[in-house]
Amino acid sequence: MTVSAAPRHDEDYEAMLRTLSEGSVHVHFDPYEDIAWDSPELAIDQQDPLWVLPASFDPLGATAWYQAQPLDRQIEIGKARIMNAMKVGAAFESMLIRGLMQYAVALPNGSPEFRYCLHEMTEECNHIQMFQELVNRVAVDVPGMRRWLRRASPFIGGALAYLPLALMVSILAGEEPIDHYQKSILREGGEVPPAVRRTMEIHIAEEARHISFAHEFVRLYVPRLGRPARFALSLYFPVAMRVATEEIMTMPGSLSRRLGVPLEVHREAFWRSPKSREIMASYFGDMRALAAEAGLMNAASRRLWRRLGIDGEPSRYRGEPDRRAQTIG
Repeated sequence: MTVSAAPRHDEDYEAMLRTLSEGSVHVHFDPYEDIAWDSPELAIDQQDPLWVLPASFDPLGATAWYQAQPLDRQIEIGKARIMNAMKVGAAFESMLIRGLMQYAVALPNGSPEFRYCLHEMTEECNHIQMFQELVNRVAVDVPGMRRWLRRASPFIGGALAYLPLALMVSILAGEEPIDHYQKSILREGGEVPPAVRRTMEIHIAEEARHISFAHEFVRLYVPRLGRPARFALSLYFPVAMRVATEEIMTMPGSLSRRLGVPLEVHREAFWRSPKSREIMASYFGDMRALAAEAGLMNAASRRLWRRLGIDGEPSRYRGEPDRRAQTIG
């Protein structure tokens, strides 16, 4: 799955890279200039009802047990769940930066990909600062990524640099679930505390460029693979999506136990109930569309998507909301 730099004759791809790079120059955010952390408007209210998890698209918020809890318990659990997702998101970005940096510095002189890769990594570093600042201010001690993956992450990131298509699929796996979750919240009217909403707005705005780059990279390079490599990538694709979902969107068992979430409720929410599985599958409509368009859907990979519980209809357009996940009760 190794590829070289973008070919100079691919004018559309190079134009897209220039557009994304210019966007990073002219529309970018600094976590300490563009977020008024100390303003009264963004002050953290530990008892704000907006911490309550929405039942429409949060798998834990959708459980009858959570909905039956007193308001103060719903707030306590909601804060921890949201902050843990932020903490894991930051950890994934640090892992993917390692791979993208190793990939970028090995590109030949004149590669149009080099500039954009560096812009993207700069933005990802800002996201890590932004997420960690929010976690610190909310002051909920969340574990973030599971211990085994945290220890393995430096090696995973480095290895992916030598498999650029797997790296781009991994970047999408690390970005799509949280991007979808955050967009769903804002579509519902932004019913989260103001500081959380501001971080989500910035993250969504800049991740749109990162996701566009990875999409186009996959579209460009997959057709150049040999059949064995393409088949291997078709199987890696859904596995990467499911592993990332387990880390980013599942609350760790240790945190559930600390918060007093019963084991059967944790299992129901992540991901054994029909409602929770519907929510999980809804994260990946865009990815199913990309896999189909890039020629990564075959009989074996379709069975794997289904076996992992993330199959379904592809999106008709990028960013299309999954209405079923918001309406099935």
